[in-house]
Amino acid sequence: MTGLDNDFTRSDQTMGKRLYVGNLNYRTTDDALRDVFAEHGTVVEATVIEGKGFGFVEMDSDEAAAKAREAVNGLELDERELRVEEARPRSDRGGGGSGRDRW
Repeated sequence: MTGLDNDFTRSDQTMGKRLYVGNLNYRTTDDALRDVFAEHGTVVEATVIEGKGFGFVEMDSDEAAAKAREAVNGLELDERELRVEEARPRSDRGGGGSGRDRW
């Protein structure tokens, strides 16, 4: 597994603390994302996935995550309306490709 896989695969125990943040502007930085969520609780980690338009924020408690989700969902950051949801575990997506047999 790569570091990215480990970063985004968490046990069920911490899933309530981890939030998915979608509709990010490609210019949004980890620090800007952290600052927005820090207004609503202690941020453990904030990561923008470069060139993808989404990121993840981990709060220090389920309560802080719920409060931040409610407050930040729909908020505008860098000219984009944020979409905040509870992060889900990564699914086993297999090897990729189009799903068709290759000759």
